[in-house]
Amino acid sequence: MDDEADEVDATNVADEQAWLGSDRDYTYQELLGRVFNILRQKNPELSGEKRRYIIAPPIMERDGKKSAFSNIADICKRMNRPMEHLIQFLFTELGTTGSVDGSNRLIIKGRFQQRNMEHMLRRYIREYVTCKTCKSPDTIITKENRLFFMQCESCGSTRSVATIKSGYVAQTTKRSVLRRAAGQ
Repeated sequence: MDDEADEVDATNVADEQAWLGSDRDYTYQELLGRVFNILRQKNPELSGEKRRYIIAPPIMERDGKKSAFSNIADICKRMNRPMEHLIQFLFTELGTTGSVDGSNRLIIKGRFQQRNMEHMLRRYIREYVTCKTCKSPDTIITKENRLFFMQCESCGSTRSVATIKSGYVAQTTKRSVLRRAAGQ
């Protein structure tokens, strides 16, 4: 391991000395390449390569007319979000209800497949986890008064995020009555 570090240091010293001993005019592209090489060597996190945010796929199990989301606790822990927030989002978007059982599985009324949950998780991550400025997943969500704010730990930006709308509301009036009222 130390041999590799010594080789890298020797290469860096040789590169620096090659630049110091020459008085020729360098092209813009050569100088720009040198600057970026030095930046990558000294600060690998600033290299500009995109990191993908990888989360384990949801594990869905069917139990009659209900679906069980088995690894919701693990996914919430990886996203650094409270489980109640994600559950509220899922219930609102899916238009259903459910509960958490003793083994931290989310039991949802209705039949939902893994791809449904993947789609919902992507939407949740896009809205409530990923920083809009730098696209980093290293964010914290806080609640001040009635508003939720998301603060990025990478770039320091803060923005308010939309509150999750009310959950499933049963329709008590007939649709024909609603259509007539909307037409007037």
